[in-house]
Amino acid sequence: MMERASNRLAFESSPYLRQHAANPVDWYPWGAEALSRAKAEDKPILLSIGYSACHWCHVMARESFENPEIAALMNQHFINIKVDREERPDLDDIYQKSAQVFTGRGGGWPLTMFLTPAQEPFYGGTYFPPVPRLSLPSFPDVLRGVLEAYRSHRDEVQKNIERVQGGLLRVGVPTGPCQALTERLLEQAVSELGQLFDPVHGGFGEGPKFPTVPPLSLMCLQSVRTKDSRLFGLVLLQLRRMAGGGLYDHLGGGFHRYSVDAEWKIPHFEKMLCDNAQLVRLYLDGWRLTKEERFRQIVEETLDYVRRELMHSDGAFFAAQEADSEGREGAYFLWTHDEIVSELGSDLGSEFCRAYGVTAEGNFEGKNVLQRLEGGSLTTEEQEAAEAILKPAREKLLAARERRVKPQRDENILTSWNAMMISAMFDAALTLNQPTYRAAAEKALTFLLDYAFVHGRVYHTIVEGKGRFNGYLDDAAWLATALLDAFEATSHRWYLDQARLVTDSIESNFWDKAGGGGCFFTSHDHERLIQRMKTGTDSAIPSGNAVTAAVFLRLFSLTGEERYHERAGQILRLFERGMSQNPYGSAALLCAVDWWLSGPKEIVIVGTRGNAATEAMLRAVFQRFIPHRVVLVTEEAKAGDAYELPLGKGKVSLNGRPTAYVCQRQTCSQPVVELQQLESTL
Repeated sequence: MMERASNRLAFESSPYLRQHAANPVDWYPWGAEALSRAKAEDKPILLSIGYSACHWCHVMARESFENPEIAALMNQHFINIKVDREERPDLDDIYQKSAQVFTGRGGGWPLTMFLTPAQEPFYGGTYFPPVPRLSLPSFPDVLRGVLEAYRSHRDEVQKNIERVQGGLLRVGVPTGPCQALTERLLEQAVSELGQLFDPVHGGFGEGPKFPTVPPLSLMCLQSVRTKDSRLFGLVLLQLRRMAGGGLYDHLGGGFHRYSVDAEWKIPHFEKMLCDNAQLVRLYLDGWRLTKEERFRQIVEETLDYVRRELMHSDGAFFAAQEADSEGREGAYFLWTHDEIVSELGSDLGSEFCRAYGVTAEGNFEGKNVLQRLEGGSLTTEEQEAAEAILKPAREKLLAARERRVKPQRDENILTSWNAMMISAMFDAALTLNQPTYRAAAEKALTFLLDYAFVHGRVYHTIVEGKGRFNGYLDDAAWLATALLDAFEATSHRWYLDQARLVTDSIESNFWDKAGGGGCFFTSHDHERLIQRMKTGTDSAIPSGNAVTAAVFLRLFSLTGEERYHERAGQILRLFERGMSQNPYGSAALLCAVDWWLSGPKEIVIVGTRGNAATEAMLRAVFQRFIPHRVVLVTEEAKAGDAYELPLGKGKVSLNGRPTAYVCQRQTCSQPVVELQQLESTL
């Protein structure tokens, strides 16, 4: 790569940027050198944003950025900047929202934006083909049109800039509350979600469908609040449909990015760490609600996939696996009927093809995406009998697939996404009684604390053993969440102390003291950009403000410190208008509102970790669906113990036996020592 490099990207840490190092385009990374040159030469900036696992980013690179004629046009008239959206989500957020002003629809990748030297966007879109195709203009024509506008129609350029500025202010600066936080806000939100929900296949709207988790979590919470079991039913419908369709990798485990159709059959084949972290926890909730073995299987296979394919040798997790291999989308995951029969033999191969919908014609470009859509209609006995046959067949086909050329791995190590997976593994370890998941979670968390949280500063990525890029709100909020989950899972007080330190850094580096509360996405000492965003809208992951509010609420339960409760309330009230206007996009905040209104269920177990009875009580707690659960396992405090947490104060064991207390709204149950008593109390 270094020998063939024709531009500056060869020396960058980002895998995505290095993929473009041999382009004939004179690419710059985002930074002072490129921005200064644009000002000095009064040239427009061509900003291209993507990421390593992005299929259409690769397509545009092959078609346009590797084309010498198109590259020459870019080099002559533009300052060309390449950005990895995983490294710089701040830039991606600003310019995605800018693109929506021009296109009138959602953004995406590759993102192609044209900026003035002052970084102001005046035109943009996503993918552009090298020649006119369907309704899309050719990329060379776009380049010439933008250049003509910049040179000869500055008044139109300025109008576009002002349109974008107005749009960014609307979405990036909350206007404050209109109404009080009440149950009505939640009721209206779930009513709107119900209207969007597909009652046949699950999911929201028509295809393409994303397995977006926060709206489903909100529906589960409201099912408990309103005692409306229908909402649970809708969520379980979607879980079963996603698990049966091509969105799920039936051989290797893990979920692909999204489904291109409405029925979860054909995926866009990339796999993202952040998606799988969220889906593990959702499927754990599905298992808690139903004890369906299929949900447990999904969790275990997904975590096995992550540990097998996305784990760094030091324990952290890489960001993604690409969709393409050997230049073709999905090639690694697709099968023909003859390939399966050749591997499994005629009888087993035919049975497997019947079970997974494999035909000679195929369902995707002449080949087959494996699907198990009829599995949910079988009885438990039929499922067990089928699984006894199909499991060894899957293992044999996975071994055969391993001989293929694998999709490349996006080896960014992102603090927020790692923390999400760490939380998922702690949850699975306790719920499913799998110590290996706890060991993996602790190893990864140690990695983050060694490299991503240094001297009170959270970093966004870890490269060669060093933190890089100022951490964003998401990084700090999810790291604090992972530390709180580690404390619940292990009872090691040090994890709680670290969580409080990270939370202190959120308050000092992100909290808006002058603007009505809430957290900015970027820290106070971050590079100055055209808009400093403060948003409660979810993206591929729940919004940083929503996660921060949940952290504050958990810390308030554990410590009793009123400031945490006040901070959470400030965040939720600040974004009330956004929640009422866009419940789907604000679902994570609405989940925090549910906690705010309902209060947590606080469960204290007085006992020694490692004791069989103590651990059995803890598993009983984690194996039930308990909204807004806060768990503390503690040994009985001695009088005057300064290290005692307020949540555990006054809780004692009965007759030296592990003893559980279940509390809500400052009222606790009678202490119980029998497992059946605890389950009944819960």
